[in-house]
Parts: sequence; structure tokens; C-alpha cells
Amino acid sequence: ASRYATLGTFEFLVPLHPEPGAPAFFFIEANPRLQVEHTVTEEVSGVDLVTTQIRLAAGETLADLGFGGEHPRLYPGYAIQLRVLMESMGAGEGCPQGGVFTAFDPPSGPGVRVDTHCSAGYAPSRNFDSLLAKLIVTSRSPRFELAVERAYRAAGEFTIAGLENNLEFLRNLLVLPAFREGPASTSFVEQHAAALARRDHAHVVRRKSEVPSAAAVTTDEAVPAWKVEAPEGLMAVVADMSANLVEIGVEIGQRVERGQQIAVLEAMKMEHALSAPSAGWIRQVLGACGEHVEPGTPIFFMEPDADAIGEAVNVEVVAANGLRADLEDVRARHALTLDAARPEAVARRRATGQRTARENLDDLCDPGSLREYGALAVAAQRSTRSFEELQKISPADGFIYGLCSINGNQFGPERSRCFVGAADYTVFSGTQGFIGHKKLDRLFDLAEQHRLPLVLFTEGGGGRALDTDNFAGVNLANPSFWKLGRLSGLVPLVGIVSGPCFAASAAMLGCCDVTIATRNASIGMGGPVMIEGAGLGRVSTADVGPAQMHARQGVVDVLVADEAQAVAMAKRYLAYFQGNLDDWSAADQTPLREAIPERRTRAYEVRDVIDRLMDVDSVLELRAGFGCAIVTVLARLEGRTVGVVANDSRTNGGAIGADEADKMTRFMRLCDTFGFPIVSLCDTPGFMVGPEAEKSALVRHVARIFLTGPKLRVPFFTVVLRKAYGLGGMAMGGGCFAGSMFAIAWPTGEFGSMGLEGQARLAHRRELEAIADPEERARRLKGYVDRLYERNKATNIATYLSIDDVIDPAHTREWLADGLRSARARSQADVSPSLLDAW
Repeated sequence: ASRYATLGTFEFLVPLHPEPGAPAFFFIEANPRLQVEHTVTEEVSGVDLVTTQIRLAAGETLADLGFGGEHPRLYPGYAIQLRVLMESMGAGEGCPQGGVFTAFDPPSGPGVRVDTHCSAGYAPSRNFDSLLAKLIVTSRSPRFELAVERAYRAAGEFTIAGLENNLEFLRNLLVLPAFREGPASTSFVEQHAAALARRDHAHVVRRKSEVPSAAAVTTDEAVPAWKVEAPEGLMAVVADMSANLVEIGVEIGQRVERGQQIAVLEAMKMEHALSAPSAGWIRQVLGACGEHVEPGTPIFFMEPDADAIGEAVNVEVVAANGLRADLEDVRARHALTLDAARPEAVARRRATGQRTARENLDDLCDPGSLREYGALAVAAQRSTRSFEELQKISPADGFIYGLCSINGNQFGPERSRCFVGAADYTVFSGTQGFIGHKKLDRLFDLAEQHRLPLVLFTEGGGGRALDTDNFAGVNLANPSFWKLGRLSGLVPLVGIVSGPCFAASAAMLGCCDVTIATRNASIGMGGPVMIEGAGLGRVSTADVGPAQMHARQGVVDVLVADEAQAVAMAKRYLAYFQGNLDDWSAADQTPLREAIPERRTRAYEVRDVIDRLMDVDSVLELRAGFGCAIVTVLARLEGRTVGVVANDSRTNGGAIGADEADKMTRFMRLCDTFGFPIVSLCDTPGFMVGPEAEKSALVRHVARIFLTGPKLRVPFFTVVLRKAYGLGGMAMGGGCFAGSMFAIAWPTGEFGSMGLEGQARLAHRRELEAIADPEERARRLKGYVDRLYERNKATNIATYLSIDDVIDPAHTREWLADGLRSARARSQADVSPSLLDAW
């Protein structure tokens, strides 16, 4: 495709031990030239690459060169190249040097090759690479250590004198067991810096005589002889490296301040500023631009200001407007991404009563804490639009993300760290672009690597059809959703939506642990355009999936009025995962003694019980509109996060149906995943029964509780407020009361294999049917029920050890607090990835 028809270098990384399913190699780069390492290829292939390249350029073919269309065969064994450099190697890092060779005697012999232009008396140029020679050794043995040993002997026979080099570094490398045993990595030198920089290793070295009288011959310059002593009263400003003097920034007689740049040196294609060591006056300029200087060579003589010696003066050189041009460009580019540069887009948000994506992030993140990634991205449409237009219409490619702090005032700088991301609906209706998906992938990778919570604002649609720069076509290998799925059960995931949320955006919302939606949200796996395209008619955006409907169906966990409330709820939810609180208060517990009505068939508000048991203002209810006979809340008890499940007697008497079972199961899994102890407040007549209940696949749904409870790794505490009947009562105990750390009951507790009224009717059916008088029948039934209640009330059941105790309701909080203190707290390090079902 590129019509490239000559030699080139194609580099790959090849894992020695690839993981199952992983690629066998990774492509790095291609260069239309030979690399320094081409000698290794020549030695193992027997092909002179330089000659081959020249002959191909002259018009010959591979067949002319004897290849016959086949790859050259490779010889057995190993070839190793050592790059001998004109550098000193302090702590493993090279510093360019210079000088004249007083001796240069390379090794020779079988399997030893040296490519070089150097010789005794030669002064290498400092204008180019510091490479002096390439030492290549070849061994036909399949044993790598024999090739290393040959390289070590050859390096020991290499004699260089007159200038510093890295031969000692190479010898140290070749004797390292870690190098000989392999494999090496890109961090090898850093990991072994101390050993590589040693100067005291007893290497086997063959020294040859030096030739100090050799005439110095250079290719392009003579070494200046500037070794001049400073006149009395003056101080020398000297070069601190071997370099070329490329700029002199002061004149004779000019006053300079300490730290002021007075010259520029160039070494290895990098410029280095030379600064005045003190305040004073320049009296002599010894150097000239273009000349080469060695370390310690005086460039200036200056007269120090005795009154200013030792004073540090900051000398700043800035542009006329106060900023350097490159910084000014960066700031201007970033300014284009902000709301202030997009008044029309902001106006569209105001028209719908919504905030911008950046306003939502500003509200969510602690002030000034957001560090945005990828802000300068634009949509992948450069083939159809100018870059300037894309900057204006697609800032950040419609997805803003970064690292921030949330609730830092409560939990400090470390525990408050979070990743956040927000789709910008003003950019192509929040659709996910080619570049935007790269940003999503990066965000999800970072959250996984650093195990930090993630908050996503998911307003928008699916994949963007307008992008033109992605030539791969339909990409079903897009990893974004896979990467997000890997986060589930590993870090807290919070999804927030206001407005339309369709297709891919809805899928991401559904992957979150908790979903927070405003009342104007509409959520669906396909939006109006997709629905119409599928031939299903026209539907308005608002009618696709209203948030109120989804709250009743369990898709939305928390329904709020607007984005401000959504952000407040997200902060509150995250706080449960960020740590314990030292500052807490508790309500008076004595009213709990009257919380359950004396009339055992009267309903009551169980949320009042929860609010009083838990720390003041610490309760957050999830999925309030779904599975309403079960209440699930996150709360705090003595500052520690707990999960609470409770039966609501106002809905079906607290009976557990399919929705309630799903709601309870997922909540228990959420608590277990993140180490939150669970408090169960039991008041249930059991599972829902009857033909209508069975139409909901009840059997499978309620079984989820029994499958989840025994697998819980967190403490489970059961408190029977009133009814604990049959399998439903056992389910409220996590599957079995004996599995709880403790199972206690209030004096109002009552137990049975089924409801007492039903049990009495079944046991005395014929007798009751024979009573013609309805009042007498009811009186007789009540008598049987009262006897059953007396036999099955909590104080009697406790004598059989089915429960651990019957307690004063006012002491419940004390029991729970002692249970929490007795249970081992799980740290974040204990959290292992687990499947946190979306339902």
C-alpha cells in the first residue's frame, strides 16, 4: 500500500512467555533506513545490508542479489552489539564528553567485529552522535551465556585512552547475573543503576600502550586551548560540559544578576543555558560562537559585586504580554473548550432548564481539584471540516473527563480521589465519537489501575455516524463497554443522567452500581431515530423511557428534580465508600419501644425505625419506587457505613415478591462487594403466593436470596421487629438465622412456618366450616390465633435458641454497634473483583 521498495527497519516487541490468548508480538515502529543495530541482522543472516541497499537503489532486484524470493536463512546462535560511546556514565546516565585519543586499539579475532572510524590521535567531533564504535560479537552456540562471555572478553580487550567512554559500563552490564539470565526490560538500567555505575569491579582487561605524542587530527575543528587563569579580582564563568558555544548573550562591561542567562551551550542537539554565578560585571569574553569548549573552560571573566555576592536574584524573561508565546498558545487552545467561548451552546442548555457538562463537573468536584485529561481533542472529522471549525464545534470531542477530589472536606486529600466523566450534549447531541471512545478507554483503564471511584454523566446517544477519520468501519471490537464491565465490582460506579440517554449512553448508565436520574430524563436502548429506523413508528424523546417509569421498574435507583440534586445525591452516595466519620450523632432510642403498633395487624412506617436506629441524617434510600415491600438503604452507624434491608408492612404486609427478591439480592451483593455490614429488619409474612405471583417467575427470583446469603463475606445482623414467617423470614435472615452474627427480636416478634391466621384456618378448617354463625366462627378463630401467637412469640421461641435474644428495642443500636466493633473491617485492599449484577 505504501509502495515502499527498499530496505527498512521494522521493530517489534516479542514476549518470551506470552500470556494465553495474548499476541505473539507487538509492532513498535518502521523506519525507511537502517538502524544502528543492523549489524546484528547482518551477523545472524549473513547478508551485507548496506551493500544490498545500494545495489537495490541502483536498480538490481532481489533475484539479482541471489535471494530468489525467499527470506535469507538465519544462522544458529546469537549476535550481540555493544555501542561504545564518548560518554561518562554517572549513575547509569550518559553525559557527552570530548578529547583526543591517546590510544585506540579495538579487539579482533573470530566472531568479533568492530565498525569504527576512530584511531589514536583523532579528536571526534561533538556536533554529532557520541557513538565511537560498534563492537559486534557472534557465537554459533545456542547458549546465550557463551555469546555474553565472548562479548565480555572483547570489551576487555578494547583499549581507549584520552577521553571518557562507557566501556566500564558495558563490562559491568555483561557480568550482571540478571543480564545473563534474562530477560531484560525497558527499566533494566534504572533497576541496576548502582551496579552498572561501579568503578571498582575487577574486570579482566588487556591494556595497550598509549601514544600521547600522536598528532591530533579533527574533521571540522581544532580543540581550543583556553586554559587561562582568571586575572586578579575577577572570577571565571566556565563551561560545565563538553559542548559547542552557540550564543553569547552579554557584552563587555554589562552588569548581570545572579542566575541570569549569559550564554548557551549545545551538546547532543540540546541547548543548555549558562548562568552568571553571581551578580557583577562582564570584563572579558573569551569564547566565540561556534567554538567547542571542554568542561572547565573559561568563557567569561567577570568582576563580582561584593555587595551582592550570595544574594539570589530571580531573573525572569517573559514576553511583552507577560506570557511566553508557547504558553499563550496553550492557554488560548484551552480557552476554546470552556463554556465562556461557547455562548450559543450554553444558551441551548438554558432553554431546556439544564446545566452544561462543565457546570455539572464544577459542582461535583471540589473547587479547583479537577485535572482534565484530553481537553484539546476534537472530533475525528478532519477530512471534511477544518481544524479551526472542529475546535469550535467539538471541544474535547464531546467528552470531558479527569481526576478530582469529591468530599475532600470530609475525608481528606487521599480518600476523596475520584475519576469523573461527562458527555457534552452540546457536541453532536452527546454521541460517542471515535476520539471520544479513546478517552473513555483511557478513563476506564485509569480507574481500574488505580482503583478509584468513577462518576459518569451519561446524557447523549450512541455511536456518532458523522466521524469520517475512522477508516476501520463498524468496530464491534470497541473495548469501551468491556473495560467498563471490568470495573463493576472493583470500584464504585455512579451514573447520572439528565435529559436524553439512549443506546450506548444508556448501556453505560446501566453498567453503573447506582443510577441517579432527573425527572426530565428519558432512558432507552434506542432513541427516536433508531426506533423509527426499525419501523416501529415515531416516538417523542420524552416518551421513549421516562425516568418516573424507570424508577418504578428499578432501572433508576434515585429519582431527583434536577441536576443540582443529582450531584448532591452522587456526593452523598460516594461518601459511604470513602471512609468512616468521626463526627456523628444519634437520636433518642426510647421511642423505638413504641415504634411497632400494639395491634399486630396494623401497618407502620419502617423508615421511621431506620432513621432512628441509624446516625442522624445518614440514610440514603435506593430504588424506593421498585419492589416496595422491601426497603434498601445505605446509612451510618457510629460513623461506619452499613446497608439496611427492611420489610415495609404498608405494601403487601411486607411480603417478598419477585421484584423485592431482586432488589434485596442486588443490594446485598453491593454491600458485600464493598465491605458494608448488613442490618436486616424483619417483618414479613413470607413470600408472595398465588397464580399471579407465580407469573413473575417467583421461584427463580426468590432463590437468588438463598444463593447470595451464604456467600456473603460481611457481617449480617438480623433484628425481628414483628413477623418472621416461613421461608420469607429465613430469607430476611440471609437464608438462615444461624448465619447471622446475631439474630435478635423485639418483644413484638412472632414466628411461624406461615402466617398465624392461615395456620389456624388450615389446622381447624372442618371445625370452623361447621360453625354457621359468622361471629362465633371469628371468635373461635381468634382464640386459636391467640394461642398460636402465645406459643410462637419471641420470648417463647428464644427458649429453643432459634434466636439469640429478645431485647429492649431501645438497646438495638447498642447491639448493632457492638457487633460492628467485633467484626473485622475489610479494607479496600480486601476487595476483589466480583460480578455485581446490573439487576
